[in-house]
Amino acid sequence: MHDLAMAPSESPKPATGAAPASAPASPVSPTRKVHGHRRPGEGSTTVISIATVLVLCLLWWAAAHFAWLPPLVLPSPGSVWDAFVAAVKGQGQGGKPLLEHFLWSLGRVFGAFALACVTAIPVGILMGVSRTMRGVFDPVIEFYRPLPPLAYLPLVIIWFGIEETSKVVLIYLACFAPLAVAARAGVRSVGSEQINAALSMGANRWQVVRHVVLPAAMPDILTGMRIAIGFGWTTLVAAEMVAATAGLGQLVLNASNFLRTDVVVMGIIVIGIVALLFDLLMRRIEGWVVPWKGRM
Repeated sequence: MHDLAMAPSESPKPATGAAPASAPASPVSPTRKVHGHRRPGEGSTTVISIATVLVLCLLWWAAAHFAWLPPLVLPSPGSVWDAFVAAVKGQGQGGKPLLEHFLWSLGRVFGAFALACVTAIPVGILMGVSRTMRGVFDPVIEFYRPLPPLAYLPLVIIWFGIEETSKVVLIYLACFAPLAVAARAGVRSVGSEQINAALSMGANRWQVVRHVVLPAAMPDILTGMRIAIGFGWTTLVAAEMVAATAGLGQLVLNASNFLRTDVVVMGIIVIGIVALLFDLLMRRIEGWVVPWKGRM
């Protein structure tokens, strides 16, 4: 990429008989120049997001306080907080503290997610660089990717039983497809001129993949990781339907059987907050690993 640096400005001499040059225009301020070239949608959204959350919480409080909906349908924020405090102390249903449920769910989701990363990303890269590998894996992935986890949950139970293996496998399958598809898309987006330049400098096939293809595909891979962990948390409730005695999904399902809407809402909020925190962490990692993303 060539820098388009401007040469030192010199006032051109007016041609003979030409009218004198007008006064130079006032320089454009750097701030106006930056804002003038800002892409649509850029800028911080922290204030807007905080305001949105506050407005939603205010509407929730108003709906409960003025009894717009019965407590069985929408519990008040106070009752949800009381359910959270009771769960932290282990005074909820099952007698297990919320931390134990949280650790069980965290281990299942992130264990399956880590396993999906070390298998799906190489498969996606192979699909991007090899026509044979794409022909082998693409039909299988595209077949099961649109299927909801509840559709193949009975088959997973038959194959792996009702222990922890079936839960991890179900979450793993939910994470695998978006990771593989994202890695393949990232590899296919690499410019041919980049590959040809590396080959012309004597790089072999592995060096091209290691030093050209993988860095160029990293933005898509990180985006796929963010999507995959979202699918993992989405599948958590379905996975913990299988004879689970602990876990956030099991806590929510058990509370729904007893019409404990406050516990259900509390569990949903906890799952959502954990997923949000991990997404923010992934965004920060994305800024460290691929700082050039969105600046080209």
